[in-house]
Order: sequence, then C-alpha cells, then structure tokens
Amino acid sequence: MKKRVVVTGLGVITPIGNNIEDFWKSIKEQKVPFAPITYFDTTEYKVKLAAQINDFKPEDYMEAKTAKRMESFCQFAVAAAGEAIKNSGLDLTKEDVTRVGVCVGSGIGSLQAVEREHSKLVEKGPKRVAPLLVPLMISNMAAGNVAIQYGLKGKCTNVVTACATGTHSIGDAVRYIQCDEADVMIAGGTEAAISPIGVAGFSALTAMTTETDPKRASIPFDKDRSGFVMGEGAGIVVLESYEHAVERGATILAEIAGYGATCDAFHITSPSEDGEGAARAMLTAVKEAGIAPEEVDYVNAHGTSTHHNDLFETRSIKMAFKDHAYNLLVNSTKSMTGHLLGAAGAVEFIVCVKSVMENYVHATVGYENPDEELDLNYVKTPVTDRVINYAISNSLGFGGHNGSLLVKKFTE
Repeated sequence: MKKRVVVTGLGVITPIGNNIEDFWKSIKEQKVPFAPITYFDTTEYKVKLAAQINDFKPEDYMEAKTAKRMESFCQFAVAAAGEAIKNSGLDLTKEDVTRVGVCVGSGIGSLQAVEREHSKLVEKGPKRVAPLLVPLMISNMAAGNVAIQYGLKGKCTNVVTACATGTHSIGDAVRYIQCDEADVMIAGGTEAAISPIGVAGFSALTAMTTETDPKRASIPFDKDRSGFVMGEGAGIVVLESYEHAVERGATILAEIAGYGATCDAFHITSPSEDGEGAARAMLTAVKEAGIAPEEVDYVNAHGTSTHHNDLFETRSIKMAFKDHAYNLLVNSTKSMTGHLLGAAGAVEFIVCVKSVMENYVHATVGYENPDEELDLNYVKTPVTDRVINYAISNSLGFGGHNGSLLVKKFTE
C-alpha cells in the first residue's frame, strides 16, 4: 500500500511577495506587479513588461560569499527552501538527513551566466571565461545548492520539463516518499529568466504579450488575451510521509492525494488541440486519489494567457470532467504572478494548499471579456462560500509535458 504524503511546509519568492504571508496577502488583494523591464534596455524589444522581483536581497537568506557562487535562480530556491523548512517546524538536527531529499527543478537554469560569459568569450577570448560558469549555469544546481545549504544527504534530483518543471518535481518527490526512498522531501521549482535572450526567445515564438497596460497584459481566459508576461521566483514545499509527520508532531497543511503525468506527443510548443493529454493527467490524479471526478472542487489552471493554451486547456477540463466542468471553479494565478516558467507549477500548487486550508479561491485578475468557447467559471471575484476539499494544480510544458497534482483537505 502506498504511503500517504502530506505537506507540512511552504516557502516562496515571487513578484508579489517574498514569503508565504506577504504572497497570500497579495493574492487576496489581487496585486498586479507587471511593470517595464529594468534588467536590460528593451528599446529594440517588442515586449516591454515583466514581473520582476526587485526587493530580494540574497544576503538576507545566506552568507554573501555563498550567494556570490549562485545565480539568481539558485538564490531564490535556497531562500524559499529555508522558509519552507522553518514553516514546517522540521528540526534537521534531529533528523536522519540521509532520509531527507531534494527535488527542485529549473526549466532553464541561468541564461544570464551564459550571456555574460559568452560576451567575454567573444570580446576577450576563452581564457577570460569564468571558472565557475558551468556550475553557475546548469539547472540542477538549484537542487544541489539547497542540499548543500541545509545539509540534506538523501536523494537529490531535479526535473526539467519546461513550464511543468515545478509540478513534476513535486510529483516525483511524492513518488520517492511513497516508495520509501525518503521520509522527507524538499521539492519545487525555481526560475530567473528575465534576460535579453530569454525575452527575445519567447518573444520570437510570439508567446509573450506586447501589451503595455499592466492591467491588460496577463489576462488568462479573457477574449483579449495576447500572450504571457514573464515572471521569476521560486516555490518550495516540505513533503513528508504521514507517519513521519505525525511522529514528530508536525502541523499538516494538506495531503497530496494524486499525481498525473502524461505527454501529448503532438507539438514542441502547442498543447494538444483537443486537450486529451492534459485531461488524462487530471484523471490519472483523480484515479490515484480514489475519488470521483465530480468530487473535485477547483482547478488552478496552467492558464498562461496565450490563445492556444487557454482554449485547449478549457477543452481538456471539459473532456476530463464532462458536465461537472461547469460546476468547477477555474482560475489562473498567472494573472497576478505572470508566468514563472519552471517555478510556476510549484507556486500554483502552494496556492492550492492555501485554498483547501482556507476555503478561498482567488480571482483570475483582469478577466473581463468572455470568449465564445471558453465558457467555464473562471472566477471573476474571489470565492469564499464554498468548501474546497479537492483542488487540482495543472501545468503544461513545451514538448507536451502535462502534470496534475491533486491536493486534498487534510483529515486524520
């Protein structure tokens, strides 16, 4: 019999809050952080807005010397992991750290390190390239740095599935606990890709909005949606076997009742047009939870604000839930955070945990104009009068990677 896996700690670094309390307060206040990019000159770029983190000081979370040996995506992960561990009440001095693992992914790693050192290579030659370029750049170093910072010697992996990275990292961490490869897993996603090549690349795909009005830039499911706004940050959770959490007297926040991972095998950037792959991921999670589809209350959608994603994901929800799709609450956290790429799924999973804890489903901010085929309840105003027992967090990544996590309100 599979072990029950519960959530005991949460940690975030986001454009709308660098800790859980501030982040959740901003969610309820419907904050929109989109503003002109200041990291580089965007004069020649069509895309002007992003959701930057402008108030993060790495030395508040780690020694300055340590921070210098990390790029931003690693700093965000270490900071969020520290909050999650503290939030969980986990005393690592009393744990067998060989049974505490890490599964933290980044979809891209550090584009900034590549840009910086490539310029040196071209202008000054190969001898001037920084000795630490590779360990600064590669995406697994988020997991590695979290493990090093907190002395965690269990299984340490990272998942790279583009925009589904955070979701699959948490899902894989669940499996490690269920298979008794760990008692505790620190899991989630992190990203910091607001850079010249990152913005230029996604812009060339026409995936990003060129809208300059922050209030109309990231508007998932709205008829006037025109692409996503890039954000950055990290979402990290502490997962434990139910037995381990109870034994140490932990406060259990929620349970992960199901996980589904599928592939569209359709297109390198577009989701399957009929939504079949995403529907199968949701139903796989529902089946593992041992519940009927009609018992799901809320879907936190991938909801990127691109034409194809929002249309095809709506189709997937209808395919999975049939008539019940119209009873579901469906929203997109990206309406407030922007698209955090590899961190998105983890941050949105955290939103689901808070939603089942508080019976609160946030609004899809900026959603005003319904589209013909997009006819579900996309939550124009916050919902506080329904009990949320089961919530699904969806992520759909380039390459056809689909991930769904089913969060259950905790009961003994």
